[in-house]
Amino acid sequence: MDYKSWIRQIDENFTKDPSWKMEVYRISLYLSDLCWVDTSLILEKRIFSLADQLYRSVGSISANIIEGYSRFSNKEKARFYEIALGSAREAKDWYFKSRHILGEEVYQNRIRILTSIIKLLNVMIVDRRKVAK
Repeated sequence: MDYKSWIRQIDENFTKDPSWKMEVYRISLYLSDLCWVDTSLILEKRIFSLADQLYRSVGSISANIIEGYSRFSNKEKARFYEIALGSAREAKDWYFKSRHILGEEVYQNRIRILTSIIKLLNVMIVDRRKVAK
């Protein structure tokens, strides 16, 4: 499913939350849904530990973004965004290790999504750090 189609099928009550306005949060949730399918394919090969690590690292991205969003101080926001950044980089590593199972097309697509998340988080972290000083 492409990103625009995915956005259209999200429940209206979920999208009413102000956090939905954060592009990086929306993209990370989209990746989480894609990862659900990806890990299902990995589990078919009976590689539980790889699927588990991949799903945990991808899931941690959006969880830490939303946790940072809910914090009052910019310093705390930046700290959680940094954790999300670390999870995104870890997810790239796990996708690299999964590429033989998932295939080149899926791998390249997920890396592109993760790269966009990493770029957005880097900007957000710098912005929050500047304001926190």
